[in-house]
Amino acid sequence: MPYSHGTNLRQRISENLLAFERERQSTAIEGLKPAAVVLAVARQDDGTGALLITRRSYNLRTHKGQWALPGGRLDDGEDVATAALRELQEEINLTPPAQNILGLLDDYPTRSGYLMTPIVVWIDDLGQMAANPDEVASIHQIPLKELSRPDSPQFIRKGPDKDIIIRMLFNDVRIHAPTAAVLYQFREVAVEGNPIRVSQYAPPGWAQR
Repeated sequence: MPYSHGTNLRQRISENLLAFERERQSTAIEGLKPAAVVLAVARQDDGTGALLITRRSYNLRTHKGQWALPGGRLDDGEDVATAALRELQEEINLTPPAQNILGLLDDYPTRSGYLMTPIVVWIDDLGQMAANPDEVASIHQIPLKELSRPDSPQFIRKGPDKDIIIRMLFNDVRIHAPTAAVLYQFREVAVEGNPIRVSQYAPPGWAQR
């Protein structure tokens, strides 16, 4: 499957997301706080597409040092699209226009109390990208080809409730849910056109801290 960062990839992702009937959930069900995360589709130096992922600052109060997509809690009066673009600017200094939003994936309830809405955004230029040191330790690119490697994701049953733990592989590191679940759904739905659900996949216990 071609992964060149250009018109064909953008159109394929847009069409796949448009055809996908995403699953919406209410924050009122379990008192979850609404949040947005960004799946930013950027161009690598070799011309192929990649997703931007961050390593959270080790100085943060929660989830320190974990792999994460740019994003965060909605401010009062914000919708998820506005929050996603704001967080993208605050965390890694990218300011794509609203028309670069290609679509949304399923709402994902996290065990740390958030209802996370993933938003796919097309990035034309990484020239101004920079990590906000208060929130982000480093920024990385996951090539779409790497995202689709045959040995990823991995599913493991753990705990007394036999939760299905999901993790995605990136080079020699393991990325766990909720980020792994969102990456997996992006791969299947947005890139490959397979309508799957991922809310059943859990994070390991340590990832909730």
